[in-house]
Amino acid sequence: MPTKVVETPYPLIDADPHASRVIRYLRPSDYAVWAGATGAFPAAIYFWDLADPSRIKLRTSLRLGGFLGFIGGFLLAYQRSSFRFWGWSENKREEELDRKELSERAAKGLPLWGSSDQPEWVQGAAYRNSAFSQLKFSLFPMVNLVHHKHHGRDPAEYGEKKES
Repeated sequence: MPTKVVETPYPLIDADPHASRVIRYLRPSDYAVWAGATGAFPAAIYFWDLADPSRIKLRTSLRLGGFLGFIGGFLLAYQRSSFRFWGWSENKREEELDRKELSERAAKGLPLWGSSDQPEWVQGAAYRNSAFSQLKFSLFPMVNLVHHKHHGRDPAEYGEKKES
């Protein structure tokens, strides 16, 4: 199955980045969004209770709200970072980090996007299931946890030699 080619305003870095790379490339603004969502959820519950008092203790509701805000904030930060990998938002910093990281891996002779013990068909299925899954977090939160070779980029860009 060929990789879907999407025209983007910024260069594509990775069509299906591994979760560890997405998290490593989070920007301070992503952490701010994460923290804001974590605090906003219980704050909304608190102010809603001020507007329409429920006459119950809010301790459990605020804790649950903080937990849900933390999870929702993480998913939002993860999605923002993924958009930069896909080239949907400004990604100059990530492009430089990616080029440096993968060029070093190519120079050392390591697989660019990591190695996996999974059979090729499992890697392909993992790619097909996780590609653009960050757009469906509200339905089913799924991230790429399998190293595979389907990334929409030519390995030669990083100096990797083709085997003959």
